[in-house]
Amino acid sequence: MPHELNRRSFVGSAASVAGAAALAPLLSACGGGGQQHTGTNTKAGLKAALPAYVPRTPVKPDIASVAGSDGAVTDPAFLHYPSDQITTVSGTPGKGGSYSAVTPLWGTVPTPGNSFYRAMNKALGVELTVRPADGNHYDTIVPTMTAARRLPDWIQLPSWWSSNFNVGELAGTQLTDLTPYLSGDRIKKYPNLAALPTGAWQAGTWGDKLYGIPCSASRFVVAGTVFYRQDILEPKGITADQVTSADDLMKLGKELTDAKRGVWAFDDVWTYLFPCWDVPSQWNLQGGKLVHKYEMPQFLDALDWHYRLATAGYVHPDAIAGIMATGPTRFYSGKVLFSGGGMGAWSVSDYQNGRAADRNYRRGALNIFAADGKSTPRTFMGASTSVYSYLNARLKPQQIGELLAVADYLAAPYGSREYTMVNFGVEGVHYTMKDGVPTATDDGKKFVQPVVYPFLAAPSAVLSNQGADIVTKDYAAWQAANVKRLYKPVFWNMNISMPQPIAQAAAAQSVEDVIKDCYHGKKKVKDVQEAIAAWKSSGDRLKRWMTENVLDKYGTGQ
Repeated sequence: MPHELNRRSFVGSAASVAGAAALAPLLSACGGGGQQHTGTNTKAGLKAALPAYVPRTPVKPDIASVAGSDGAVTDPAFLHYPSDQITTVSGTPGKGGSYSAVTPLWGTVPTPGNSFYRAMNKALGVELTVRPADGNHYDTIVPTMTAARRLPDWIQLPSWWSSNFNVGELAGTQLTDLTPYLSGDRIKKYPNLAALPTGAWQAGTWGDKLYGIPCSASRFVVAGTVFYRQDILEPKGITADQVTSADDLMKLGKELTDAKRGVWAFDDVWTYLFPCWDVPSQWNLQGGKLVHKYEMPQFLDALDWHYRLATAGYVHPDAIAGIMATGPTRFYSGKVLFSGGGMGAWSVSDYQNGRAADRNYRRGALNIFAADGKSTPRTFMGASTSVYSYLNARLKPQQIGELLAVADYLAAPYGSREYTMVNFGVEGVHYTMKDGVPTATDDGKKFVQPVVYPFLAAPSAVLSNQGADIVTKDYAAWQAANVKRLYKPVFWNMNISMPQPIAQAAAAQSVEDVIKDCYHGKKKVKDVQEAIAAWKSSGDRLKRWMTENVLDKYGTGQ
């Protein structure tokens, strides 16, 4: 599963097409090398297509949002589940229509027609037949549907698979253009959808038209960070604010590693630490021209540091060997004290698992810092969301309107009556309230899955870990401390469809393989330089294509 889902935060687990947001953007291929349709939006066209943003905060959080730099805002945090579950949708949204829906599911598929599905259909006023599909094979299941032109009425297409699904081509052919229904003030007909941030809608537009319905969104999105065992390090007098440079971390590696006791300072950290050298996800703009990260001296500096970290023996041998499955166990057991990871790791289930291994367990995270200890700390933002649903192009206007009303119900804010129904089911049947927390019954555990209806539409992300307040407080404090250190990267929240050869050049797999060997200490920086040199002709074609087809026509998205 991409993430722990209790906070409705589905981003950061994989590279997202929307905005080329994560570390190695997966840019969807459009077919032959001669195709020049990019799916990208013009500035004027995007402005005309985007819905109005009408904030709505009917449920007051325990920890309010904090505004930061470049449009970043922290997620509101809830320490208690709202006891007064307000109603945000009047009446029943549907009018009795019958529809089909498909979402990916990592886990046991609930029995069709179960008590939760029946209760949801009654609440929604439609006969919505939801058929969750195996998330582990979803990237091959959906292309089979599209090839046969047999998409359901409503489908979830996570953007980390956009290249597999070819969403740029499906938009306008098999997927409905929602622009006539949601652009500008039209969205005010659906107040809960109107409360979703503009950036989330932006990443669901293709070719100046709106197609995607955001399923969770945030204005604080980063790929991840470097976590540490706060409960182990603080008694040693080591706190996060003491780490202000890469040298500080290297010194901690030496101090904390004790191989004889089976303790290493670090697990894998490259993926989440290299931005501290001011390395972008892929592109920077210098003098009006695109510069790839491989061309930047600081990229090699970051690699050199990680190579030295590994060869000094400060990284756990299993991490060096690429054994990732046991990474959480290494962290819980204190065999590693620093570990890179996506933000979904900061969750109530992590807290419970960690406490099962060590009753003092507490996850902390390093603040964003500059590797040289002198520059302004900053890191690039990810796409506002990477989880979108789409409606089938064969639907009639009245059916589209009905399903958008259903989506408005599903997007009701955290703690509302509708949110409680969507996420927990019927009280007394699927959940009971225990210590103020909705707690699943046996039927709830079997039938109420967090990635079924919320994968069709969902409200903006919040921080909430009921039963583990310390997790919510720590995560909220970390966001507040770092919200002014985020920036929009080049091509942020932009959808870019590429010809296959260009997409392969962007993936640069031959270089990435050597990079991985380098930060594991198996190959040297000069080996990476040689791999980059061999890739250069492909890189030049990539840069030329991005310049001519995206930058010159559509700008940077910043």
